[in-house]
Amino acid sequence: MSRRLADAAARAKVSEATVSRVLNGKPGVSAATRERVLTALDVLGYERPVKLRGERARLVGLVLPELQNPIFPALAEVLGAHLAQQGLTPVLCTQTAGGVTESEYVDLLLEQQVAGVVFAGGAYAQRDAGHAHYDRLAGRNLPVVLINAAIDDLPFPRVVCDDADAMEQAAEHLIALGHERIGLVLGPRDHVPSERKLAAFRAVCDRTGVPFDEDLVVRSLYSLQSGQASAARLVEQGATGIVCASDPLALGAVRAVRRARLSTPADVSVIGFDDSAFMAFTDPPLTTIRQPIEAMGRAAVDFLVSQIDGTLGPVDELLFEGELVVRRSTGPASRRAKS
Repeated sequence: MSRRLADAAARAKVSEATVSRVLNGKPGVSAATRERVLTALDVLGYERPVKLRGERARLVGLVLPELQNPIFPALAEVLGAHLAQQGLTPVLCTQTAGGVTESEYVDLLLEQQVAGVVFAGGAYAQRDAGHAHYDRLAGRNLPVVLINAAIDDLPFPRVVCDDADAMEQAAEHLIALGHERIGLVLGPRDHVPSERKLAAFRAVCDRTGVPFDEDLVVRSLYSLQSGQASAARLVEQGATGIVCASDPLALGAVRAVRRARLSTPADVSVIGFDDSAFMAFTDPPLTTIRQPIEAMGRAAVDFLVSQIDGTLGPVDELLFEGELVVRRSTGPASRRAKS
């Protein structure tokens, strides 16, 4: 018994006395703390007292598109921590090529009678993707939160890093450094965050008089290899600055510059998006837009808990401002002529 008390107390980050009160049904423990203790018992594999066994831990699905991009493990960690503080247990669902699809994960989570689902990147951000599994969730009135921009037809609250503002910061930084041939490496044409970034870039060009060249906009998958291939096209067309929709894409762009026997930033400046782990230690350290994932994760969990409790008021999209972090991958425009 003492071992169970100690383990559960450490896991739930409460005192052993609090665990004892929960197990014995004593007053003086908040509902959130009580749920946290019961969840700790479930996670550790201890049986609950008989009178508490009917109360299952509340599970929440975390559906992520991948884990290779370091922003997603970081976001999962933030979400998991805040869910645990609310007495909720995260169930991590990540997609791999040829593996379980997002729609199949939704079916599995519904079978597990989860209390809610948080999506961080997925089909909801693409207009031409299949969305029937979101309709199933909405039809059951299951609490759902989407992180980052989504199509307008879905009735779920969204926590979003402002793509337009992020692009404005990146583009204005390059323009201030004298760049006029600025290339973009974005996601697919039906990808809502990419649509917002492109519209903002056009607006900056109109406002500053910098020429907008459609040929300097390349669509890409979100991987380092795709970023390299896309950026190689931009380098061939004489781009002196490249703004990428993710940090892995930007690292691919730096590699493309080197493969062209050029250097970053002397010949081509590169900007990423996310400020994921280790971007300050790449060669060169990457200038990027930092997403405030701690604040976004906390807001996403607050939205989810408010839905579970039935206290969420009208909400559509909560925007968070990213921060341009200037490092050594950007510099003054070179005089490199278009090849």
